[in-house]
Amino acid sequence: MLVLERGAAAIATDSGGVQREAYLWGVPCITMREETEWIETVSTGWNTLVGVDAEKFADALAKPLPAERPPIFGDGNAAERIAELTVAHLDRALEKSGV
Repeated sequence: MLVLERGAAAIATDSGGVQREAYLWGVPCITMREETEWIETVSTGWNTLVGVDAEKFADALAKPLPAERPPIFGDGNAAERIAELTVAHLDRALEKSGV
């Protein structure tokens, strides 16, 4: 599924998770719901809520890509930072234990 999302020109979905994945891939999303938990994707222009309205769907497909895609879900480096903090914590624990 992720390979299909990554290579898509646009994604139509009613899934909350797919809305977020579309944003992370930089693929415009058309959400066939009236509301979303990922309001940031809508406010940045990468996600359009259309419900079941065919005209809104067509309009969403024709929209140009937004100029920017801010890192609303982080910068992609969380795992690296967590690993660094874990190593630092273990180093301190070893120092305290005298090992």
